[in-house]
Amino acid sequence: MTVVSQGAPAVPSSGRWDTSYEWKITLLLAIAFGLVGLDRWVIPPLFAAAMGKDLGMTPASLGDAVGILGVCWGCSAFLFGSVSDYLGRRRVLIPAIVIFSVLSICSGLVVGLASLLLVRGIMGVAEGPVASVGVAVSVEASHPKRRGLNNGIFQCCFALFGLALAPIIATQLLRVTSWRHVFMLVGIPGLIAAIFMGFVLREPAAIAAAAGIKRHRERAPYSQMFRHRNVPLGMAGLLCAMAGIFVLSAMVPNYLTGYLKLTAQQMGFVTSAIGFGGFLGQFLVPGLSDLWGRRAVTLLSFVLSAIFLWLFIRTGADAQVTLFVVLFIGSFFNFGALAVIAGPLAAEAAPAGLISAVSGIIIGCGEVFGGGIAPTLAGHIATDYGIQYTLWFAMLGQLLGIIVSAFYRETAPKWSKARGSVSALDDVEVVAPSTGGKAPPPAGTAVERAPS
Repeated sequence: MTVVSQGAPAVPSSGRWDTSYEWKITLLLAIAFGLVGLDRWVIPPLFAAAMGKDLGMTPASLGDAVGILGVCWGCSAFLFGSVSDYLGRRRVLIPAIVIFSVLSICSGLVVGLASLLLVRGIMGVAEGPVASVGVAVSVEASHPKRRGLNNGIFQCCFALFGLALAPIIATQLLRVTSWRHVFMLVGIPGLIAAIFMGFVLREPAAIAAAAGIKRHRERAPYSQMFRHRNVPLGMAGLLCAMAGIFVLSAMVPNYLTGYLKLTAQQMGFVTSAIGFGGFLGQFLVPGLSDLWGRRAVTLLSFVLSAIFLWLFIRTGADAQVTLFVVLFIGSFFNFGALAVIAGPLAAEAAPAGLISAVSGIIIGCGEVFGGGIAPTLAGHIATDYGIQYTLWFAMLGQLLGIIVSAFYRETAPKWSKARGSVSALDDVEVVAPSTGGKAPPPAGTAVERAPS
């Protein structure tokens, strides 16, 4: 008995994999997600340098602004990830890019905390689908051997644009314009990216048809979403990774200027280490997980992230280069763990036809608690006890991540097949079944053997 594959398109026997589309959509996804990062993370350096003083806000206000975006992002990542499995990728992803870009422009018009929270909350709703639907689009376009690599390329520009370039862009633009105009300027590129996305993005059925693959359209029921243990463990692991990343991203600018007494330009230089390190980590670590396995790479990343975060805490203001280096390396591994969990590990744990939904619930949980509640708590810790204690809060996330990642089930194609188990995406083979005297099926028809 055979059934047609429900997962990502199999490799056709004719070898007609559309690598041109694979690289075009990977590049566009990377740019779009990078602009999400820029629009999201331009606020902490602007807040530390000018915005907070102009609006009379405290670090707790910044934590609330970062937190509400994370909570709304998390909820919408799951909701619209599920919606895109039914309505299609184009109908969800392209409008989301347009809306978050417009909301970024509107951030320059806020007059107080209430209006800031409103704008950033709605912005989070629009940014969530770019993460969850983007993972699904990347997986569907990627050859199985490049699944981790392409997810890394897609995700790495979030750190590059948002956490490496945003502090530099923000602090340098403040030399010639106001923080309000900075918000308006960084929102425009997203509108341009949405136009290009409209010309390139394909639905999963179109990708399969171009490759000569026939797929059954039925999806697994939502009741099967948690059958793979990596789904609940992925939710917990991403929470730990994001608790480190987003607490540091939100609080390090104020830590450097308020506690270590660096200047705004010095702060921008050191803070950019989070983005540059995160960019390389998100780019390289998922690719390494294709070779060495998801579990081993994620576990090692959490261990090294904790070590270098501890070194950052122990470094003083007179060693700015050292601050940059240890923050760079810690961010490299912290973001690397995030990219593996949110990308290939999530997708390979998904039941048939629910890649975007499973990616959405894992990313959503990480965002709501790690990217939303954690920065909010950190903001109040900074206000009540001191900004320096927020770094130990981020450390706690890394230590818990070590424990969680030790229990992941290996799903990387190279390692899971070697051990006799395969994920939902990889339990596919191209066969030429007996035709019984009839004409053979078209080359590339993908079938999946049912369990005996």
